[in-house]
Amino acid sequence: MQHIDKIIIYIDGSSQGNPGLCGVGNTFETAYGKKLLEISKFIGEGTNNQAEYQGLISALNVLKDKRLNLRLTPETEIEIRTDSELLYNQINGSYKVKDWSLKKLYSIVQKLKMELPNMKMVLIPREENRVCDKLAKKAIKDAVKQLNIKAKSININKTQSLFS
Repeated sequence: MQHIDKIIIYIDGSSQGNPGLCGVGNTFETAYGKKLLEISKFIGEGTNNQAEYQGLISALNVLKDKRLNLRLTPETEIEIRTDSELLYNQINGSYKVKDWSLKKLYSIVQKLKMELPNMKMVLIPREENRVCDKLAKKAIKDAVKQLNIKAKSININKTQSLFS
């Protein structure tokens, strides 16, 4: 089984209502464009920026999941692509994290990054991230159907908050 030299991960988060119901979307592919994995996950209620962070955390946790057998080595280059200027600049240290709710998520990302020394983030135009945007919005849509809730009037008892 051949190991992957470079993995490219697109990430996105979406919030309907901001704050409102949130979903994340991730795609994983090789440097040659071979799709490895897609994720569409409902994450509860929060803001768009919180959803963007959760999209990154989701992707980093997938990398650590040994059950998926992504064939990564400690030398594998990990390139995370995001269209969130705020997330990109906060993770790279250009912007300070001032919002208390993002500080907790930022801390989680920093801990996960320590285990991935070959990780770098790349800021991309929104139009290059359409697949993940659709996956994030699909997660919300599917949750609304499954949980029988309205996206604009969330019943917190039926969903999970980001901070509970």
